[in-house]
Amino acid sequence: MKNLYLTLAVVGALVPYAFFFGFFADQGLTAFVPALFVNGAAAGFTADLLISSLVFWIYLFSRDQGPNPWLYVVLNLTIGLSCALPAYLYAVTRRAEATPATA
Repeated sequence: MKNLYLTLAVVGALVPYAFFFGFFADQGLTAFVPALFVNGAAAGFTADLLISSLVFWIYLFSRDQGPNPWLYVVLNLTIGLSCALPAYLYAVTRRAEATPATA
């Protein structure tokens, strides 16, 4: 699973940016936020993503142990949840594999 999470984190970074770069080249940076709510479908997806990101952040900061949550917040804000979540799962899985099991 660890390698799958890493692969999905990379794909989750590349695919959204392929769309973002095309949008920014065509529309410019200032048109981005209004485009998120241009119609009901876009607004629904945007609201879903914002709520999911908030839940992810609450989960990150509620954990006593685990990777630094700020790294995943930054990934979420600069790339997206499609990269931040699998990157976090990769880090957690990698850490669990490196920790010796207790009897």
